[in-house]
Amino acid sequence: MAPKDKNQGKNQLRVGRLVKAHGLKGALKLELYTDNPERRFVPGAEFTLQVPEASPWHGKTVTVREYRVMNGNPVVFLHDVDDRTAAEGLVRAILWIDHDASEVEENAWFDQQLVGLDVVRDDVVIGKVLRVEHFPAQDLLIVSPSAGSASGQEVMVPFVEAIVPTVDVAGGRVVVTPPAGLFEELPDAAEEDAAADEAD
Repeated sequence: MAPKDKNQGKNQLRVGRLVKAHGLKGALKLELYTDNPERRFVPGAEFTLQVPEASPWHGKTVTVREYRVMNGNPVVFLHDVDDRTAAEGLVRAILWIDHDASEVEENAWFDQQLVGLDVVRDDVVIGKVLRVEHFPAQDLLIVSPSAGSASGQEVMVPFVEAIVPTVDVAGGRVVVTPPAGLFEELPDAAEEDAAADEAD
């Protein structure tokens, strides 16, 4: 019988990503996914790590020793990360925290809240959210296009404010402003060139 994942059944919220080692004493610069880092990164706060399976940190947690802003950048010191070498082993790790569902934080959603939402462009439903994929660089909404779509295949939509400006969980939808070609096939460049040649 497979061991039960210790986070199974818990609500977890992604709150940051460790982007680079800072200095020689184990500090790490943070990319924040929380509106309230001073409350999230208090000494003693414990985070679950999302790292590749090959990482020695896989399956482990880290505990905050100190959080501060240095030269305008959020920086965190963690227990048992005492030098630059140890810190570099955690670069690109994503930090998750057990989350009380009664707490509401702006621009933070659980995956299960997003799955099944209609995807709307220009007031027209163009698909449904199938799942959310979390990657070190950014998250992706995996969308099943509506029937009649040219591609018919799953569409990967970068989950960034420029492309997904509105998430309306209560209204059952996300509004997207995708770049040209994300949900429809653009005319083939070779065909356009041929048409241009004929016009000359």
